[in-house]
Amino acid sequence: MKSQPVVIVLAAGRGSRFRGAGHKLEQGLGEQSVLGQTISHAIESGLPVVVVTTAPLASEAARWVARRDVVVLPEVGSGSPAALGMGYSIAAGVTARPHAPGWLVLPGDMPMVSPATLSTVAGLLGQHPVVFAQYRGRRGHPVGFAAELFSDLVQLSGDEGARRVVARYPSYGLEVDDPGVLVDVDTEADLDALRSGHTVPGALRSAGLP
Repeated sequence: MKSQPVVIVLAAGRGSRFRGAGHKLEQGLGEQSVLGQTISHAIESGLPVVVVTTAPLASEAARWVARRDVVVLPEVGSGSPAALGMGYSIAAGVTARPHAPGWLVLPGDMPMVSPATLSTVAGLLGQHPVVFAQYRGRRGHPVGFAAELFSDLVQLSGDEGARRVVARYPSYGLEVDDPGVLVDVDTEADLDALRSGHTVPGALRSAGLP
């Protein structure tokens, strides 16, 4: 069977803007947690999935994927390299699957990205070095990277994530009918909106869009 790009679910951040009890990724959303729904959609895409997280969330991640597919980083603030931010998490995920034909970066707090969007982005990596999903012209996630960018990705660190890589190489914006590519759970209000069935980002709703 031909190998496929790997979805790297990023779940190692502190979620400091969320003021509720517990980590935002552990919060209930329907019959799953926020992280559980994000991972489930990634699995439904038919692509391999790796979750990059820290020890407190490792058990939650392992409810949805095998332990071998959970990359556990030291917690932020422990004086470890993980304190270098999202870039380090991306590098760790890519390093865990170095022979993949590409990687899709998906934040763990984006539970509304559809499986179809993930698979479509993955399918375009044979034509473009960088592919990102966008909704009504607004750039979102996932962001896909072709295998040729391995050396750049494994050297990432800092809170910029992969922005410099995206800026350095030609990128393709895939327009999708999926507002979930813009929806993340940063605050309690974000979570309440999702629980109420509001899947279009607030900025678009305020502009009169459905």
